[in-house]
Amino acid sequence: MKRLSYLLKSSKAFYTIYFYVVSGLLRFLGLFICVDNKLILFNSFGGKKYDDSPKAIYEKMIVDKRFDSYTLIWAFQDPAKCEVPGRAKKIKSDSIKYFVTALRARVWITNSSMERGLNFKKKKTLCFNTWHGTAIKVMGKDVTDDNKSFKSKVLVRADIMLAQGQYDVDVFSRAFAIPLSSFRITGLPRNDNLVNYTKYEADAIRKKLGIRNEKRILLYAPTFREFTQGNSHEVILNIPINLDYWQDQLGDKYVVLFRAHYEVAKYMKLDDHPLFIDVSSYPNLNDLMIVSDALISDYSSIYFDYSIMHKPMYCFAYDYEEYTAKRGMYIDLSKELPCRIHLNENTLLEEVCNNAGGEKAVCKKILSFQEKYVCAYGKASEKSCDLIFEALR
Repeated sequence: MKRLSYLLKSSKAFYTIYFYVVSGLLRFLGLFICVDNKLILFNSFGGKKYDDSPKAIYEKMIVDKRFDSYTLIWAFQDPAKCEVPGRAKKIKSDSIKYFVTALRARVWITNSSMERGLNFKKKKTLCFNTWHGTAIKVMGKDVTDDNKSFKSKVLVRADIMLAQGQYDVDVFSRAFAIPLSSFRITGLPRNDNLVNYTKYEADAIRKKLGIRNEKRILLYAPTFREFTQGNSHEVILNIPINLDYWQDQLGDKYVVLFRAHYEVAKYMKLDDHPLFIDVSSYPNLNDLMIVSDALISDYSSIYFDYSIMHKPMYCFAYDYEEYTAKRGMYIDLSKELPCRIHLNENTLLEEVCNNAGGEKAVCKKILSFQEKYVCAYGKASEKSCDLIFEALR
């Protein structure tokens, strides 16, 4: 399966054959399958996990009496490894049952795509797309032919597309050719609890991670690089940092939560290091954002989500020129981010240490950044259920 996935993402000819043959077969099959008006299908990141905004909508939906009579189904790449509360059924992504269910479903709720690079959506199917973050990196129609990012023949589907602000609308409408009338500026459902959590909940997360109260917590969440691949074609992450130097500079005052992007293979040796905790497989990113005192990232959309909490952020973009040239970005980070871009660990750690305990000036810049890019947040799950129910009526 991994080999097939790699061929589809790396061979244009192979993917073209797959697209037309399988899409044609599914569209023909769909002629004999009736849509079930009471069936809602969920997936997150193509079925990788129970997570993100589809999870937030689902958990709001199962306590909403308006949806009591609906059948709710989650699709996962490995259903046995994914626990889902409530009454939802689970099916395996990319199976025959999955595609039949997708053809039967009245509603698709996803943060990426339900069609798996194909084209078989029925007109009656409502695709409710939350996407998975505000765009920094180019995507969709804006991806050039020489870019190594996977470019599907079908752009992102969305009868209703959520956005955090007008910037999202401008980018996604162009990159995915989505009509402006499809957008709703509600914020992302996954971010609701970033502003609705209690101190008790934050303390419980700290305790769960085994971090003492006197420690300041840095969340380091770098994104992946498509242009750095290993021998098995997996995307790797080679960060030019000296772990012992970080330990020397940050000392006993800090702990660093290292959160690799889900596409990244684990190449950093963090086991038993006194400063770092590898939380790459921790199931809930929001927990890590809530419990942390500051964020370190590079080109990730996590900046926009994290800005909601008005806490300090740092940019460690050691390969800034290479990444900008090879991947392409919508915004000039040096002008738009509310923090300095650090090309090496020395200046990064110097700023982190200097800002400790005196971060009010930094947070004012972050407030301005948030107001520009994230104008809606806090009640997106509730608003999503309202939008879906009204669309079904």
